[in-house]
Amino acid sequence: MKYFISDTHFFHENIIKFSNRPFDSVVEMNQTMINKWNSVIGQTDEIYILGDLVVRGTGKQANEILKLLNGKKYLIKGNHEHYLDDPEFDSSHFEWIKDYYSFKFNKKTFVLFHYPILEWNGFYNDSIHLYGHVHHKKKEYLRNILGSRAINVGVDVNNFFPISIEQVLSIVKLRENKLLQ
Repeated sequence: MKYFISDTHFFHENIIKFSNRPFDSVVEMNQTMINKWNSVIGQTDEIYILGDLVVRGTGKQANEILKLLNGKKYLIKGNHEHYLDDPEFDSSHFEWIKDYYSFKFNKKTFVLFHYPILEWNGFYNDSIHLYGHVHHKKKEYLRNILGSRAINVGVDVNNFFPISIEQVLSIVKLRENKLLQ
């Protein structure tokens, strides 16, 4: 099964206030997200992380978190992946690390990028764009601008859970059905 997540910001204390996260501490935030991740993701599931996994953390801390998280992990780099440059970081925790990625699933193209983009590969052919970066900000605005096939997979809009490819397809279908009414 394929899953997606963005903007966990493990170890980032300021994100609790910035994004109004319901946690009293970084320790509580980290543990809650680890628990929610592992309650959904099995060891053989694929999880695409669309950036900002660890913020203000070291390579050693990133290693520790990644060891605790289930699944085969793929990283689309965000704007806070500084731990990647730490000599202590072990990049083998990821199957690969990229800036941008697209793939086909059930004859539909998926475009993965940390940032929301106005038009993406296959935009006019019903492709789906998954992004993060904006947390909970500008939710309605972005939906109106980007359309029904752009989905924010960030934890702040998904109750701190990863989102499955089936959930993405259901959201798109629901949004497109509402447009037809």
